Amino acid sequence: MTTRVACLGDSLTRAQLSVDYLELLARRHAADDVRFVRFGVNGDFAYNLVRRLDAVVADPPEVITVLVGTNDARASLAGYPVERAMQRKQLPERPSAGWFQQCLGAVVERLRTETDATIGLLSLPVLGQQLDGAAARASRAYSRLVAEVATTHRAAYLPLHERQMEELRKADPPPVPYRDPTPAATVGVLLRHTVLRQSFDAISRRRGLVLTTDHIHQNGRGAALVAEVIDTWLPTGSG
Repeated sequence: MTTRVACLGDSLTRAQLSVDYLELLARRHAADDVRFVRFGVNGDFAYNLVRRLDAVVADPPEVITVLVGTNDARASLAGYPVERAMQRKQLPERPSAGWFQQCLGAVVERLRTETDATIGLLSLPVLGQQLDGAAARASRAYSRLVAEVATTHRAAYLPLHERQMEELRKADPPPVPYRDPTPAATVGVLLRHTVLRQSFDAISRRRGLVLTTDHIHQNGRGAALVAEVIDTWLPTGSG
């Protein structure tokens, strides 16, 4: 019997701008009867995920992972274009920590009510690589909210943030200042990857970044940690 694993999230799960952690998971389970199904949309906030669960519950998987909140955390940082994001993603209110937690709780509650899936919530990947910087602190704070939702709604908590912090401390990375990528910068990364055929890892190296290409989207090392954290927990009876 095939075990279907639905991976829900934002651009990190969509994997147009990141190394594909679903592909890495599939490689790990090449000999197993496990299928990974992608439900990732670029730029999504937790609110957006609440509104697109119909496709997940219509054909319920056995396992569900949720990796969302990076955009919610970014919206808490000074200088983030909140109004533009609200318009682009049709958000009915200004993003906040409380609203994120409410929306993530609604995601889990519907999945628990309308599926029999085992559910795992990943904490956020580290924003930037200045471990005491505002961006990293925001991703840490929102990861604590994920942990609270997991406890309240009886889902598993998958410690991605903690694993990436450990990796960054070991790497002792250069203190590259966090800069939230503009739309033009994001397009630039995409063009370098798809047109110039530069790998995401090569883009990272040029910028002195350890886990990401742009402080947000994952390179090979960052995506491997996402896959590792999921695979360590994955209740498939294999791997």
